[in-house]
Amino acid sequence: MTASRTLFMYGLFFSSVAVLFWGMLPIALKLSTGFSDPITLTWLRFTVAALILGAWQWKRGKLQQFKGLTRRNWVYLLAAGSFLIVNYTCFVWSLRFLLPGSAQLSFQTAPIFLTLGGLFFLKDKINWQQCVCFALIALGILIFFHPVFEQTNQASIWLGFAIVQLSAAAWSMYALLQKSLFSRLDPSNILFAIYLYATFIMLPFTSPSSLLDMSTQDSMIALFCCINTLIAYGSFAQAMRYWQTVQVSASVALTPIAAFILTEICVANSWWSDSISSSHADYLSLLGMFIVIVSAIAIQLISVSMQRKISAL
Repeated sequence: MTASRTLFMYGLFFSSVAVLFWGMLPIALKLSTGFSDPITLTWLRFTVAALILGAWQWKRGKLQQFKGLTRRNWVYLLAAGSFLIVNYTCFVWSLRFLLPGSAQLSFQTAPIFLTLGGLFFLKDKINWQQCVCFALIALGILIFFHPVFEQTNQASIWLGFAIVQLSAAAWSMYALLQKSLFSRLDPSNILFAIYLYATFIMLPFTSPSSLLDMSTQDSMIALFCCINTLIAYGSFAQAMRYWQTVQVSASVALTPIAAFILTEICVANSWWSDSISSSHADYLSLLGMFIVIVSAIAIQLISVSMQRKISAL
């Protein structure tokens, strides 16, 4: 297996894991709105992730990397942490107004922001074929979720959409800052520093005592949210290491499809029927799903072709 193919397979694996766990996350977060406020739940996720990841990095002897950071690196790291706090908190907040699928639809402006940021700030390459594919992804997502726009509570939907856009913009800035630090820190150390920073920054605004009143099911949901934080963002960080920003962006665009499928599985099995409802996808929605998947695959093929041409020079 050639080096370029190995990098592609690693990127494919980690991005797929990130998409799967991000697809499950809105469902769990929707369920969490019944027992915790967004800030407290986000603080809990960061705290658990910081403890686990910190112990893992300490055992591996990787924490020595922080000694080589410059002042500018620390500023980037703290800025990335601040943006991720906004991303986490706003996305949970938006689920008070939107269904999981609707929130994921609204969040799909983030891959576009990320691609444009990679183009202008990280000097990633993008050609016109990839631009066409991204436009088709956007079109496919709109077609896929067209029933969302027929809902009656428009004021609530628009408020939720605005909150998600703030979350998406913050996530894109976090991702770009994170990638700029890869030459100094490995992805796990970046996430550990961000989680630890968020744990202390958010503490004054939380209500940890409310977590003591959780039922067994509530505790399992909260635990899953914490584990999801480690797996999804850890996989995303690794994917950004092996793939260009445009490739990761295309994969992340598949997250609403994963969220839709997982939501329908919950509905079919009558899991949490009081909180999770079907999006009632029709044939037009399935057409949108097809457009998104084909366009995302096309971006991958185009990116691989560009890398081969560069390697051949």
